[in-house]
Amino acid sequence: MDELFREILAEKEHISNTLHALQEALERKEKTIVELAAIAAFLHNTYNGMENILKRILKFKGISIAISESFHKDLLDLSVDNQIISFELSRKLDEFRAFRHFFVHGYGIMLDGERLMPLAENLPNIWEQLNSGIECIY
Repeated sequence: MDELFREILAEKEHISNTLHALQEALERKEKTIVELAAIAAFLHNTYNGMENILKRILKFKGISIAISESFHKDLLDLSVDNQIISFELSRKLDEFRAFRHFFVHGYGIMLDGERLMPLAENLPNIWEQLNSGIECIY
């Protein structure tokens, strides 16, 4: 349990630092492609951190996740099935999972600020929901 606690604590610190950088980027008046790319990277990093926490909790519980094309979706589903997160939160996280897929497989010049900004502005709230939900697990 101590190892799980340390791993999650480290991940939470990285997420906190990334959210701080995201907030700085959001506060910039001008949102050129450079700012949008930075915001997208911070979204991607934070979502990956949240996935890492879910993976660690599942591993601690002895639940394996099959490596497949649907790994990231399966991770959310397993987290719901094992009462780590709520179904409602998994639906919200799924929006970030879909964005993660676009970010990894797309081009930064294709970022749409109108679609990106609501995700970015909502990310701290989603993180708080996940963070408060996992507090009792470890």
